[in-house]
Amino acid sequence: MSEEAPQEQEDEDLQYFVRIGQTDLDGTKSVERSLSEMNGIGRRTARIIAEEAGVDRTATFGRLDDDVIDEVVELVENYADEVPDWLNNRQSDFYSGETTHEIGNDLQLTRQHDINRMKMIDSYRGVRHKRGQKVRGQRTKSTGRTEGTIGVNVEEIREEQAEEAAEEGEGE
Repeated sequence: MSEEAPQEQEDEDLQYFVRIGQTDLDGTKSVERSLSEMNGIGRRTARIIAEEAGVDRTATFGRLDDDVIDEVVELVENYADEVPDWLNNRQSDFYSGETTHEIGNDLQLTRQHDINRMKMIDSYRGVRHKRGQKVRGQRTKSTGRTEGTIGVNVEEIREEQAEEAAEEGEGE
């Protein structure tokens, strides 16, 4: 019983959710793991952000002080300014020409916008997206089949041949 009382006090200091942008991160996990759950931030990016903030990457994210959490949030939002261009996920944007690092819902929106642009101009990748086929050069002869795609349907061919034979038999 005495072990449970200190544990409840520690849980009072724990933030279960840490909000960055429009994303809620799990405060019960380590800094690196909870940051990497966010779209646009992988393990390497999370490690870089933790180093820049001066935080142990294995520390529980929800137990950090509010000032440290605010610093991490600021570093996530200004990540593109802190690292070289080759570490950003949006290099030389088509419209603005700028190099940025998109995170969260912004990343999904820009990807969808790029796919729609490719479809609109009928590029090869856009046509593949339209048809629902593989885009990045993977094999399609034997893999990636959906329920309606079958190489050769032998049963259907036999049924057609039987129908044709029956029609020919009636005609004679």
